[in-house]
Amino acid sequence: MEIKDYNQLSSLELDTLREIGSIGTGNAATALSSLIGEAVRIQLPEVRIMGYNEAIDWIGGPEEITAGVLVGMSGQINGIMLSVQQLDFVNLVLGNMMGTSIQDYMELGEIERSALVEVGNIMISTFISALSGLAGIQISLTVPAFTVDMQGAIMTVPMAAYGGQSDYIMTIGGNFVCQGKEVPCRLLLSPDIRSLNVLLRKLGVSGQ
Repeated sequence: MEIKDYNQLSSLELDTLREIGSIGTGNAATALSSLIGEAVRIQLPEVRIMGYNEAIDWIGGPEEITAGVLVGMSGQINGIMLSVQQLDFVNLVLGNMMGTSIQDYMELGEIERSALVEVGNIMISTFISALSGLAGIQISLTVPAFTVDMQGAIMTVPMAAYGGQSDYIMTIGGNFVCQGKEVPCRLLLSPDIRSLNVLLRKLGVSGQ
């Protein structure tokens, strides 16, 4: 039986999505490690289905300024994926790739922004590649978009795109550990409801 909303997911379906999240974020950590030239691991990630307002609070609150890399998905799965880059993450990337750091997002120049887009895009692409391989599906990705804004404003993108279909979004979070320091990792994956059903069928857990 097809689901009509995220909150209809069964325990088995949720456990399967958590496993996908764990594998995907592990691959993203490996990609980040290659990019910055430092060993990176991720603590056991948490995969949850949240309402949009709850998700905003989970990543720091609506007025918290952050950076985000947004990629659209199309093909057998339609939707978006967002990499939320909080300041500690930004400085981890810039410190290892460029030998610099910032105190405020306003200090980001074009080169720094390009580096953050590259890292966010590769992490998302690596995650989606793992998802595609596990489910045996084809997913095309758009050119990444980068923004710095209040998190409430950034979250209006998935809300506007899919809020009419569901009041919920899939959140994937944990902490990267690099050089003994924990750095938050926040990913938001939002396939539309049709695509979510396709994914569950391909994974062999739909309706179970």
